[in-house]
Amino acid sequence: MSRTAIWAEIAQQLSTEIASGQRRPGDKLPTEAELSARFGVNRHTVRRALADMADRGMVHSRRGAGVFVQGLAVDYPLGLRTRFSTNLAAMGRAAGRTLLNIETRHASAPEAAALQLDPEARVHVLDGISTADGLAVAFFRSIFPASRFPGLPETLRREMSITRALAEHGITDYTRAETRLTAERADTVVALHLRLREGDPILRAVGINIDPQGAPVEYGHTWFAGDRVTLTVTPEG
Repeated sequence: MSRTAIWAEIAQQLSTEIASGQRRPGDKLPTEAELSARFGVNRHTVRRALADMADRGMVHSRRGAGVFVQGLAVDYPLGLRTRFSTNLAAMGRAAGRTLLNIETRHASAPEAAALQLDPEARVHVLDGISTADGLAVAFFRSIFPASRFPGLPETLRREMSITRALAEHGITDYTRAETRLTAERADTVVALHLRLREGDPILRAVGINIDPQGAPVEYGHTWFAGDRVTLTVTPEG
């Protein structure tokens, strides 16, 4: 009688633990060494089992961090008011943000055009990672007119929500004037931040947010991990 390969048995056992709720979305699996000891096999066998589970979308690897149980894709609506924290809260998911960098510099030509600024104008640039239940789902870059919001960098360093940060600077409401979506492959930087492999599929969204008077307040770029987010375009207004 033929025997099931050991790596397949390990994959089945771990899959059963995930299906039964013993291991939940976002949980980190034991290390290869720990799994090798548990099942009495070498690391190559464990690695084969984990690779099979990754191919089936059950787990994902984060470079330098380990292997994690894959969560359900975030259903992210793009509409007149696009708010990351609010969208996730409505789905019962915990939103988070990791600040990578804030700097003030001269605007590039596309940035100045999008924000309706003079060519020599300066902008605040915020780079960060958006997470859902602790899992990185997007790398973002938000650009703001520095002359209008001189103290915004300090606010953004202590305030996770861009919406709340803008509210402290007089913008109590803003809406999305335009969103452009492009399917791309992750470059080295995006792959590193999102714990993807270089060349993995991503969705890039470029949007302009405006205040009630129609003046641009934010020019944003967001790179979504293709297998972790479902973008939904909602007609409004």
